[in-house]
Amino acid sequence: MKKIEAIIRHYKLEEVKNALTESGIQGMTVSEVRGFGRQRGHKETYRGAEYTVDFLPKVKLEVVVDDVDLQKAIDTITSHARTGQIGDGKIFVSTLDEVIRIRTGEQGGGAV
Repeated sequence: MKKIEAIIRHYKLEEVKNALTESGIQGMTVSEVRGFGRQRGHKETYRGAEYTVDFLPKVKLEVVVDDVDLQKAIDTITSHARTGQIGDGKIFVSTLDEVIRIRTGEQGGGAV
């Protein structure tokens, strides 16, 4: 099993969520996060004073999938989160050693 963490723009969340659901990917966790990469924030003016906003608001989407569904999930997220502009986000994939459903104690792929 793999865990996909995708950092995407706020306004792309619904589109990505709907596309993942339509492609058969079930369950996800969403968090509001702040950060920066190459985009490096932007400058804003407040009451005449200019300041730099380093940490930009983004959404972190976490999805756990079987190995066979990994590429489908990555392709779905990539195609629906892309705007072509700097700051579209990143996708991180990691291997899960074990998954356990707390309510039943079920382990492995069935616990997802």
